[in-house]
Amino acid sequence: MKYPSALIEDAVNEFARLPGIGRKTALRLVLHLLKQDASAVERFSSSVARMRKEIRYCRQCHNVSDAELCRICSDPSRRATTVCVVESLRDVMAIEATQQFNGQYHVLGGLISPLDGIGPDALHIASLIERIRSGATEELIMALSPTLEGDTTTYYLCKQVADTSVRITALSRGVAFGGELEYADELTLARSLQNRQPVENLVRQGL
Repeated sequence: MKYPSALIEDAVNEFARLPGIGRKTALRLVLHLLKQDASAVERFSSSVARMRKEIRYCRQCHNVSDAELCRICSDPSRRATTVCVVESLRDVMAIEATQQFNGQYHVLGGLISPLDGIGPDALHIASLIERIRSGATEELIMALSPTLEGDTTTYYLCKQVADTSVRITALSRGVAFGGELEYADELTLARSLQNRQPVENLVRQGL
């Protein structure tokens, strides 16, 4: 497609870099912005640039944050003794959407996957082990996607804290094996959270 302006073409190219955005959708977005007041477009671009420049990561759970501690870790109404282990920020958002969990999180930043060259040292596992060994955690909920990588990571973490008194549970398998946690509907995820079970049950099922 030939564009009437090199500026429009450049903007379309940048929008088309976003996941799930094709060139036709990118063009619609660019034309929409072109109709807006300059001040509105400036607010849009400024907020995105500021987000990328100023975003931080919570020193405790590694969730995205505006300060040293994220809003969840700094919330006194959250149950600090229960820690939900997740792969990514998107999983935190998925679980929060269920409104069934009032504890804290620990974001690993990925899953153990030897085939992809991702080992324990590439994830936020050391800080989780340190957090558990501090004695403040009573229950560790393994809310990882029911995939081979998710189960491998769960098994590894269980081995690392086997000598502690922390209670380890996992989401019930209402989330189908091989599925991604972030794509589970809120009702299924809520029920899986409510009906979590000891990790030993998963081990007996062939983890």
